[in-house]
Amino acid sequence: MAAPPDPQFVLRGTQSAVHALHFYGGAQGQGHPLLLSGSLSGLVHIWSLQTRRAIATLDGHGGQCVTWLQTLPQGHQLLSQGRDLKLCLWDLAEGRNAIVDCVCLESVGFCRGSILARGEQPWTLAVPGRGTDEIQILEMPSKTSVCTLKPEADAKPGMPMCLELWQADSSPRPLLLAGYEDGSVALWDVSERKVCSRIACHTEPVMGLDFDSQKARGVSGSAEKALAVWSLDEQQALQVCGTHELTNPGISDVKIRPDRKLLATAGWDHRVRVFHWRTMKPLAVLAFHSAVVHCVAFAADGLLAAGSRDHRISVWSLYPRS
Repeated sequence: MAAPPDPQFVLRGTQSAVHALHFYGGAQGQGHPLLLSGSLSGLVHIWSLQTRRAIATLDGHGGQCVTWLQTLPQGHQLLSQGRDLKLCLWDLAEGRNAIVDCVCLESVGFCRGSILARGEQPWTLAVPGRGTDEIQILEMPSKTSVCTLKPEADAKPGMPMCLELWQADSSPRPLLLAGYEDGSVALWDVSERKVCSRIACHTEPVMGLDFDSQKARGVSGSAEKALAVWSLDEQQALQVCGTHELTNPGISDVKIRPDRKLLATAGWDHRVRVFHWRTMKPLAVLAFHSAVVHCVAFAADGLLAAGSRDHRISVWSLYPRS
């Protein structure tokens, strides 16, 4: 590995640990993405990557940690999830920054939601459910309950820790990947409300997962010293392809770059690690932060952002997209 570069720039001003990051493409025709960050103090900051300053602050979670941020493909809408058991839907069009709706959550866990949105309304939302091991599927924006996904009677996976809704190109059926407290990853057929496959990936709770639907390959991280790489075959069966040993234990978040060339991990050891996604060859260890890195995010143009307990957001330009 070559000596790692310095961050392209650093965003300061959250005055609180950064727990969620999401790049937002901005308005059509405006090429410059914005970066959204969610903090322990309950605030969402909207950052201009041109001026490198916060251009707006959203306060919708009553001082409780913001754990997940996601924009909808249809227009200027943002979802923010907080430890106040609320999921807020914001209208960001023309600088409005107003809450237009809220979903009340019934689980106090750390599990972030996931959406499946193809084009126009309606869209699907997965969130942790009322029972500790349950996942709730809602149709949005009507907030209609579609179903509750409960593990099989003999399975004891514990709480869902991370969720990833997706859809195969060949089928309209929504599928859900869920990482659980017992270290397993399960694939759910949402329409059938059944587990297609479950694999043991980790000995500790799954803290983050991401899935490459084109290659039918996924990756997950946990509190232990290894990443797990797994695949999905045509029969909807998951299998572990291999594990990648890490120097230090503890992964908070994993993200595959949109062009599926790179993988980034957020580490408890204050490091961001970058891998070649196809081969899992280590490419860089980014040692900038002075505390746990909670989250990583990629922009469509390949820019990488990392958020840390040290109140800072580092932004990196690595292996630019060709």
